[in-house]
Amino acid sequence: MEVPILKQGHYLIASIQSALSDADLSQLREALIARVGKFRARGIIIDVAALDVMDSFGSRTLLNLAHAARLRGAETVIVGIQPEVAFAMVQLGLTLKGIATALDLEEGLAFLDRQAQGRIDNRQGHGRIDRG
Repeated sequence: MEVPILKQGHYLIASIQSALSDADLSQLREALIARVGKFRARGIIIDVAALDVMDSFGSRTLLNLAHAARLRGAETVIVGIQPEVAFAMVQLGLTLKGIATALDLEEGLAFLDRQAQGRIDNRQGHGRIDRG
């Protein structure tokens, strides 16, 4: 099942609507990384609100996706992890260490906006001499 990927400004949004096979997850990872370059995306939001389970392969794939996206200049946010999924992931020792998470799409977009503003602020302040 192919996951639709929407472009919203400088962000890509992928909403996973049902459980995906390992091959589908790998295809999603490849498609998102390719589109980061194609659209010069600065962020990726992956909405998993419809999922009622997250296995070790899915967690690892999302982790690898986020790290690859960061190397391409885009931050990744996972949104919508359901409480039962979060509890199960903790019990199984599955973490998304190093990946930002947010309650929902709105919070995910706000996070990416803050990240983008921070990059702009850092660039503007780089190389300036403060003469106090």
